[in-house]
Amino acid sequence: MPSKKARSAQKSAERSETTTVNYWTSRRNGEVRLRKLEDAFYDRTPLTVHDMVIDTATRFTNYIALGSKYKNTWHLLTYIEYYEQCRQAAKAFLKLGLERFHGVGIMGLNSEEWAIAYIGAIMAGGFSVGILSTNTPKACQIIAENSKMNVIVVDNDKQLQKVMQIQGYLKHLKGIVQYKEVIQSEQRNLYSWQRFLDLSHDISDERLDKIIDSQKPNQCCTLVFSLTSMGPPKAVMLSHDNITWTTAATVQSLSFKRPPEAQETLVSYLPLSYIGSQIFDMWVAISVAGALYFAQPDAVKGTLIDTLREVRPTTFYGVPGIWDQMADSLKARHLGATMFRRKFDNWAMVLGLKTNLKQMFGCGKPFRDTNTKVLEGDKDGIGDICIWGRNVFMGYLNNKEATKDKIDSLGWMHTGDLGFLDADNFLHIAGNVNDIITLSSGEKINPGPIEEQVKMFIPIVHYVVLVGQDMPYLCALLTLKCQVNVETGEPRDALTEEAVDFCRNLKSHSTRLSDIINNQDSIVMEYVDQAIDVINREARSESARIVKWTILDTDFSIGAGELGVTTKVKRGIVYKMYQAEIEKFYEN
Repeated sequence: MPSKKARSAQKSAERSETTTVNYWTSRRNGEVRLRKLEDAFYDRTPLTVHDMVIDTATRFTNYIALGSKYKNTWHLLTYIEYYEQCRQAAKAFLKLGLERFHGVGIMGLNSEEWAIAYIGAIMAGGFSVGILSTNTPKACQIIAENSKMNVIVVDNDKQLQKVMQIQGYLKHLKGIVQYKEVIQSEQRNLYSWQRFLDLSHDISDERLDKIIDSQKPNQCCTLVFSLTSMGPPKAVMLSHDNITWTTAATVQSLSFKRPPEAQETLVSYLPLSYIGSQIFDMWVAISVAGALYFAQPDAVKGTLIDTLREVRPTTFYGVPGIWDQMADSLKARHLGATMFRRKFDNWAMVLGLKTNLKQMFGCGKPFRDTNTKVLEGDKDGIGDICIWGRNVFMGYLNNKEATKDKIDSLGWMHTGDLGFLDADNFLHIAGNVNDIITLSSGEKINPGPIEEQVKMFIPIVHYVVLVGQDMPYLCALLTLKCQVNVETGEPRDALTEEAVDFCRNLKSHSTRLSDIINNQDSIVMEYVDQAIDVINREARSESARIVKWTILDTDFSIGAGELGVTTKVKRGIVYKMYQAEIEKFYEN
């Protein structure tokens, strides 16, 4: 047990952090100093989330806010209906016992209930915490315990069962809400969506308004958990101002329109628990009074394109994997088209590229009134990227040391990304510090640029992962472009039409992955070998060359675990899953 003197010193430090407003905090009730430039050209007045929501609901009352499809029919909510349901949810959370600066977890696929619960929890003074529906019960337990979660909202019985497994460990949990499907087994603290909203009748408008008015833009309103394959998760604290300022800067940067000039239409399909999706889907939509439509649950498996055709969004937020799917689909249709159609499509794509490049010139730079710098650049100018601005998060909840490592005393956030600023001040990302491979010789290799070269030189390759940590040389794990099972999202043995066409051009007859692996197709294997030789000749050093490589017997997928939901490769998981293949590289 610490001494009285030690306890007094600890309390003094806690009071100091509470009273002294720094650029960062690790306390759940902490406040931060907003990064405002004295000579700022355009600095926005700090707003809370509620300020932003009620402004739109007041000005654009009867415009469509949300669209959800049920049995081939779209259910629509106007902005005033959206706002009122958020208030209902806020009151219901208070009735369930939500405490100030405690968590409300939301685990399920994107839907109007997800958005309403998220905003409602913030209005009620809690922390909204998005939880991936793919998380394990243990991961959910860690998130719930760290955020002192009072309420967990789930979409179906599958997610409910995860909560049932861990609820005995959650000492702060007071209620569970299920908003999809019929509840299969009744229990005292379990509520359907309608029964949950009905709880709002016992809470007055005055009580809710008092809580809303007590909130400050520089206080935390949401937590984003970074679950990694190594080490415990970190709870990223985001303030009201982080959300409202970043949203406003995004709107300005991308020149979104507002009614009555025009109404933006958006489609939500990537998990809203990712803050990037949330900013572009929920918050941008609210800021510009746009109409947000929710895609079907199996969107990423193939139905997204149907929703896009039906809704016809004016803006679409995509990740590389989605753009790759669309490009592969376009190329596949291109293969069977007439000569005239091919020429027409090529002309249209070239024209579209030129137009978008013109529009992009001037984007890709820091938001106005923010700063970006690169530290300790190497001979190519690549170094650690640091950013400064009101988009920088508050800190890691209950993790002061990690926060101090991430944000320095002047408010600069060390992103962990590597890159450089070119002559026009465009930022180029070249990888991440955590991805750096240190060979046994001590030389450090950034795998990103090399992996991109491999994909560029070998169009049949889908994913590339360099390995070699603490080893004498680099090796590469390759996957080929395979068709995907629309129902399960799993990669098939069959190659994509684009990959088959590539093989045909090489005079290879392979149509399946199994036709190629284990050196069964000498033509394809020789092509890959020659391409890697070319890449190695351009390598910046002997150590940056790929000595050995292998084609894996399956493509990567979200379901198998190699990819995150945004289709980014999880290197740590790949290293573990393919340890046997990696060990073979270094056998004598």
